[in-house]
Amino acid sequence: MNSLRSALQAYVSVRRGTGCKFRTQEKQLQGFLHFMEDRGVGVVTNKLAMEWATLPPDSFSTRISRIGCVRGFAHYLSSYDSRTEVPPTGVFPRASRPKPYLYTETEIIQLLEAALKLPPADGLRRWTYHSLFGLLAVSGLRISEALMLHRDDVDLERGVLTIRHTKYDKSRLVPIHASTCKVLHDYAARRDTHLHPPRTLYFFVAEQGNHLLHWRVRRVFWQLSRQTGLRGPEDHTGPRIHDFRHTVAVKVLLNWYRTGKEAELLVPVLSTFLGHSQVRDTYWYLSTCPELLGQAVKRLEKHWGRPS
Repeated sequence: MNSLRSALQAYVSVRRGTGCKFRTQEKQLQGFLHFMEDRGVGVVTNKLAMEWATLPPDSFSTRISRIGCVRGFAHYLSSYDSRTEVPPTGVFPRASRPKPYLYTETEIIQLLEAALKLPPADGLRRWTYHSLFGLLAVSGLRISEALMLHRDDVDLERGVLTIRHTKYDKSRLVPIHASTCKVLHDYAARRDTHLHPPRTLYFFVAEQGNHLLHWRVRRVFWQLSRQTGLRGPEDHTGPRIHDFRHTVAVKVLLNWYRTGKEAELLVPVLSTFLGHSQVRDTYWYLSTCPELLGQAVKRLEKHWGRPS
């Protein structure tokens, strides 16, 4: 089993060498090796992989994630151990990618106004969430990227955010509008008055000055979305924080089409702005919004000179 653990270390190094963070996958594979050790097995088999993948928590996404991790590791092991069995693809058919929710301007305004009513009345919390959700609604940042922003990453003089070590371990610059800079500048002034000296290097902070945690932000978002009618009082599903990002992407594409720009040629620019690793991830938006699809059809009809 020590040889398998050594192989896992080597495999993780190879994957990280390609730019993957591979943290969650590494933890999953460590769990798989523990599972093998408990059974005294030293060779990966399909039966063993399936048994582990369907252990509690038995959610569909967990099964897919686990079997995918084992498949990649098994491919690596099979290059020098012919006894290794590689789990086949399609064992758990992938669920379709969830359709994004596109926020209206009114819904965003209502959400931001609700954030300004969060207690305590004289605290920083309401301003933190107002500024954070507002930034997400105009920048297309991932929530993890916004929460990881350091003070030095927010250049309000030039209107540029530096996004470091993102989902694919790459960095990028994100320009922001002057109106956004003003809101963030006002927030920073309130934050520094409320918390002096600062307790952390992060730009967005919790009420007591600590790093803002993702799960707490999610809870506050659920609370506000129920208050504003985006979700029912007992709903556990509905519009997500990540849908701010989808909304920004679709708005940019629609604006390009409406103003006569060659949207198809500009998609790589949007892809870079969003931090997508592949342009196809950005093209996906064309099929998720009926208006975008209609604009693309109109462009095609104009090109061919007749309706399709």
